[in-house]
Amino acid sequence: MNHFNLMQFFEGYVRNYRRLNLSVNHNRSMFTKREIDYFANLGEMLGFEVFIEDRKMDRVKGRSRPMDLAWWKWDKRISEEEYVSLDLHLERESVWGKDVETIEKLFSKTEEGCVPTHVIGIQYIESEERIDYLNNLVVEKNSQQKSSALIVYRYWDVETEMEKVSAFWFNPRGKQEERHAFCKEDELGYWFMGFEEEVNLPVTPSLLKY
Repeated sequence: MNHFNLMQFFEGYVRNYRRLNLSVNHNRSMFTKREIDYFANLGEMLGFEVFIEDRKMDRVKGRSRPMDLAWWKWDKRISEEEYVSLDLHLERESVWGKDVETIEKLFSKTEEGCVPTHVIGIQYIESEERIDYLNNLVVEKNSQQKSSALIVYRYWDVETEMEKVSAFWFNPRGKQEERHAFCKEDELGYWFMGFEEEVNLPVTPSLLKY
């Protein structure tokens, strides 16, 4: 199955974030809903069968587990009874303490027809220091699953005093690319994102070059 350029998906996520109409008055549940809906709409426009809160078997736990979002490929030319593939499994998590659980969901041992071609994980983490540990876990698990994986971390950046959004793309050989953005409020109190190289960062002593 062909792989999408998931970094292009991240670029769309960043550039379209203001269109989600998320304001400072919205709670975490609304952020989760709007972001999942964004990727659900994207999947439908690309021609996939899209399901929110779908399920797949987790062989380690011996039961099915929910997927926040799933894109399934249907092609009657290939099969009249089964989906051709699970093309995307996406998880969106706001609770810091569930970062490992989120990765385990994306890379769980499952049935052959339910191994996702692509996975996307978007999650809040406690700090930037957590990234290396989580990325190593992704590399370990994806060496077996062999998906194209986009893992997005959102966390408070101490140096800039803004919310930073760091994305990492992995293939079965390991980490291939990374890109960073910031999430800010506009003058009306709505959230938008801009890439690190495009945002006017605050000048603080820790950012100055001597």
